[in-house]
Amino acid sequence: MRGCARAFPHALEWLLESVTIVLVLLLAVVVSGAISRMVPFSVPAPLVQIGLGAAIGLAADWRVDLEPELFFFLFLPPLLFLDGWRIPKDELFKDISTVVELALGLVVTTVLGMGLFIHWMIPEMPLAVAFALAAVVSPTDPIAVSAIAARVPIPRRMMHILEGESLLNDASGLVCLRFAIAAALTGTFSASSAALNFLWVAFGGLAIGVAVTMAVTWTKYRVSRRFGEEVGSQILVSLLIPFASYLLAEHFHCSGILAAVAAGVTMSFAEISRQALPATRMRRNSVWDTIQFAANGIIFVLLGEQLPGILHGARDTVAQAGHQEIWWLGVYVLAITLGLAALRFIWVWVSLRLTLLRRRRHGETGQSPEWRLVAAMSFAGVRGAITLAGVLTLPLVAADGAPFPARDLAIFLAAGVIVTSLVIASIGLPLLLRGLKMPGNHSVEAEEDAARVAAAEAAICEIERVQHALAEGRSDADVYASAGARIMDLYRDRIEARSQEGEAAEAARREQGIERELRLAGLKAERTAIFRSVRERSLGSATAAKLVRELDLMEARYRS
Repeated sequence: MRGCARAFPHALEWLLESVTIVLVLLLAVVVSGAISRMVPFSVPAPLVQIGLGAAIGLAADWRVDLEPELFFFLFLPPLLFLDGWRIPKDELFKDISTVVELALGLVVTTVLGMGLFIHWMIPEMPLAVAFALAAVVSPTDPIAVSAIAARVPIPRRMMHILEGESLLNDASGLVCLRFAIAAALTGTFSASSAALNFLWVAFGGLAIGVAVTMAVTWTKYRVSRRFGEEVGSQILVSLLIPFASYLLAEHFHCSGILAAVAAGVTMSFAEISRQALPATRMRRNSVWDTIQFAANGIIFVLLGEQLPGILHGARDTVAQAGHQEIWWLGVYVLAITLGLAALRFIWVWVSLRLTLLRRRRHGETGQSPEWRLVAAMSFAGVRGAITLAGVLTLPLVAADGAPFPARDLAIFLAAGVIVTSLVIASIGLPLLLRGLKMPGNHSVEAEEDAARVAAAEAAICEIERVQHALAEGRSDADVYASAGARIMDLYRDRIEARSQEGEAAEAARREQGIERELRLAGLKAERTAIFRSVRERSLGSATAAKLVRELDLMEARYRS
């Protein structure tokens, strides 16, 4: 009992320290968002977060021992699940061949090509370790690209391709890393067993993610339909699905990352057939937005916090490369970053040319993409959290008990590639995309107009049916007719505005824009009056909260 009593204060101290670290990381995320908006020139939030993390690592006397397995489990399942859930499925399937070529073909080519290049450039690094380093720098990070391109125009289709690529290349890169580590430890490699293992890892992870989501959503739908729907439990279930998929896939030695992605994609299809309550969707979106913002920020703050420790051993690390001068490490980082960009540029250019050739064989016409778009796709290959967590999974010792060869060197180079690719993309992407003429999305606009018209027509029919049913046999039927007419007039105005073409359509859009600004001004005035009434104590806080929520929902509708 005395031993337990002595151990308890230490456990409590460790817990308080862990909570303090989490709170400091969250505060850094909040501050980084403010700083990125305050600076006069465009600085992406990930770079600010890395800088703040480095400052925390230098100023504080504690260090975060980043366990890769725990990092994977806490951060990747919810983020990848959300990406798979929210990515536009039609756009993804439209470019599925390009996405697969980038996520699978480019990753394998990068591992082979860059692995040989790194071993040639640094002969002291064994070939298997060079392949492992090439595997961890092959996955891209769309989070950083989104932050960098937030203030410059970026083609929607290009962003969808980058998002789809990132959903799949994480798994392929980490599978290649697993094989490279096994080859470094055992000294042997079997292509046939590697291919079979890859198929099991990939398809097993996809199947488990789909099965878990379908089972959970079906059960949730049955329970909600019979006993009612509770918003809090529905949100909690959506948070548990990615972790359940990840853990089950890892239990069967499949890809937990692909399981989380498949669960997210399946979730979007399951939501179509088994709809949740509007309150559930709104609150769930708010919760997931908060989780996405916090987790993405913490990832880059943690990366910055690790940099001082990595740089601290730079003098020892440079000896592993066979040099004495530290600047050689910078040369290697820059060479690897430029090599990745050049290889990506060649692959993207060849892939697009082959896509155009296939379309022309089917009688379709296509215009060759501008070289700046191809270059932007190359610069958009920014490395991030997967690269850092992947390289930290390199074992500490080899099979014979000796230190794992060139481990610190690989970690330093991977961290350098992450930061360098972020800086280059921050400078290069805005220059490449500035003033770039984008083709209009007329088909998307027409599709949206047609959907709004069809929804409005369905609403008019249902309002007429309900109006007649309510007014049947009543003496005040004219009241129901008047109320129904007012509501149907709103839908008819929407149909008329969406059905016009040419100059009439342009005039209708201008009128809608003016109406939108006037409505937003009116909502702002309403909200100000309500807050003033609360301050004057002429309105209760509960009533004010209800009214403000209604105004907020209306404003969100007009701003969407």
